[in-house]
Amino acid sequence: MRTRLYILVFCLLALASLPSQAQFDVHFTHYWALQGYYNPAVAGASGRMNILGTYSLQMAGYTNAPATMLLTADYALPTEEKRHGVSAGLLSDKIGLFNNQRIFGGYAYRMPLWGGNLAMGVHAGILDQTFDGSKVNAEDTNDPVLPSASVDGTAFDLSAGIIYTSRQFYAGIASMHLTAPTIKLGETNEINIKRSYYFQAGGNIRLNNPLLSVQPSVQFMSDLVSWRADITARGTYTYDEKSYYVGLTYSPFTSVALLLGGEINSVRFGYAYELFTNGVGLIQGSHDLFVGYVMDLDLGKKGKNKHKSVRIL
Repeated sequence: MRTRLYILVFCLLALASLPSQAQFDVHFTHYWALQGYYNPAVAGASGRMNILGTYSLQMAGYTNAPATMLLTADYALPTEEKRHGVSAGLLSDKIGLFNNQRIFGGYAYRMPLWGGNLAMGVHAGILDQTFDGSKVNAEDTNDPVLPSASVDGTAFDLSAGIIYTSRQFYAGIASMHLTAPTIKLGETNEINIKRSYYFQAGGNIRLNNPLLSVQPSVQFMSDLVSWRADITARGTYTYDEKSYYVGLTYSPFTSVALLLGGEINSVRFGYAYELFTNGVGLIQGSHDLFVGYVMDLDLGKKGKNKHKSVRIL
């Protein structure tokens, strides 16, 4: 187990030396808490019902700054050993005059392997993109390339992933937009969406003090043109079934983020502020907030409300 953790730390240090390119797709500072969005194989991994809501405001202070909302849920079906997981999600991403929405549902299957579990999963859904051409301020209003009204287009979307998890370590790879969909906006415009590829890994390192632990994690994302790496370390204090963490995320040549959060009575929460290191400025950073709820829900349980009559006791 220690060997696996040492390998993980080595990967984090190696990725830290890589230069970062432009951001692409939707990036969340709390990527480690949103594994199920990036990798469909994560669905049902906890064996419980997980509901999570996220809001991200990037480059705060700028006009029409990117704002993203995400709502996800996943559940381990009440079958033997809970090998089957299902998930669903809704994403709304506003960037300037564009409004991108993604609705998806997913399935994952896991099997025991090497003392842990290997899982495979898929997401299938719809991508919808709207461009509000009525707000375009152009010198040539007769340009046929520029829509003068709101235009909308949809396309089928597919994602897949695989992940290995154990008590102290996880690593997975996934790909979004496998169909490389093309969304047509009006009669003269279309948007070609590239496939995105993700690698995520993380671990849990227990310290001599049983109340303290460290959770390193990493995410590498690319569309084979641009890419980004995020390296995170969180220190967690756990006492009386409550936990609190503080951490840092470093994205080489892009940003540094401060993380704060925890879990109290099955409610998970976290806040992050990302400071860009490429000249945007300290004030125009990004805010990332998530709130989640975890519960034990066994829909397959039978006889929960059954009772015996006093006549036959």
